[in-house]
Amino acid sequence: MKKSIAIIGGGPSALFTAAFLDSKKFDITIYEKKKSLGRKFLVAGDGGFNLSHGEAIDDMITRYTPSSFLKNALSNFTNEDLRSWLLTIEIPTFIGSSNRIYPEKGIKPISVLNKIKQVLIDNNVRIIHNYEWIGWNSTNELIFNNNIKLATDYTIFSLGGASWEITGSDGSWLPLFNNKGINTLPFLPANCAYKIEWPQEFISKNEGLPLKNIALSCLNKKQKGELVITKFGLEGNAIYALSSEIQPSLSLKETVTIFLDLKPSLNTTDILKKINSSNLKLTETLKRKLKLSQPQIHLLKATLTKEEFTNKTILSKKIKALPLVVHDAAPINEAISTTGGIPLNEVNENFELNKLKNSFCIGEMLDWNAPTGGYLLQACFSMGVYIAKHLNNKN
Repeated sequence: MKKSIAIIGGGPSALFTAAFLDSKKFDITIYEKKKSLGRKFLVAGDGGFNLSHGEAIDDMITRYTPSSFLKNALSNFTNEDLRSWLLTIEIPTFIGSSNRIYPEKGIKPISVLNKIKQVLIDNNVRIIHNYEWIGWNSTNELIFNNNIKLATDYTIFSLGGASWEITGSDGSWLPLFNNKGINTLPFLPANCAYKIEWPQEFISKNEGLPLKNIALSCLNKKQKGELVITKFGLEGNAIYALSSEIQPSLSLKETVTIFLDLKPSLNTTDILKKINSSNLKLTETLKRKLKLSQPQIHLLKATLTKEEFTNKTILSKKIKALPLVVHDAAPINEAISTTGGIPLNEVNENFELNKLKNSFCIGEMLDWNAPTGGYLLQACFSMGVYIAKHLNNKN
């Protein structure tokens, strides 16, 4: 007799779990509280639909925090495995100039989602909409908002984090786990903008402009990439990748100092030599000899005192490590992703809850973090495949 599996939530990890489960062994049902599946999957496609990243999997694993937690899942279903599987459902992909993996041009996010949904149909997966899970009863049956009670052999929770509330990912499930005696952590924004209190003159000239070919560091981590200057502060892949270093202090209501390297390709000595060897005015030297952009030069002038800016030794050091004070993060609903949720020590190596047998948590509801660029989706895909294969082999 088949065993029953209830998948709570209809996001990326849930979809891949259902796609890879063996329907000859299981009766599989997805319970989604919205009217349609994959809403966050579609929203992720609005800014360029990168499904994964093209770097070697061993390097890719190191991008996650903590990297050890996702190693087995990512190694079991790699970015190359993803591309191969997508090709079997007629979604060819390519690696772009940024090393991100995209569907071939002309293939829209809804087309990818529809192909995956067809896999679920072919796999005899039942999909039930407008079912919002609201907890357990005293016998551990699942309770839904329409007073339906459900007993199931296995439950896989894929409830998402707390960003993009419009998609259903609002973190409202936290108290349900707390009431069950399962520890939770408050959600914090990750991969989000961070607040810098700019001088008015600087932001009036530079709002919306990029800082390209830079590196940003916080504590012991350094990230190359790009930033965009906003009225609120800074956003972009370089600062998104430092969320794990920035957020702990912000959560304690403390400011955080980050350091901007405006010329990662040169060391301080090289910069000083170029400045000293120039007969041009200092601002022209920065522009022509060091190839600093206008926003970069404006930033130096806005951040340094006149004495610091005109002291060539100090200026060279600041070009390599310009301190900027972060005061806050963007609101959680504006974040691309979140950290927090279920602590990793609440689940075992197969994502099973230690305190609730045969119940599993996957996806962004767990407390891990990844940079943008396809890493988030790849981890969700890999976790879904991993738990599916675990249950297939177990039964």
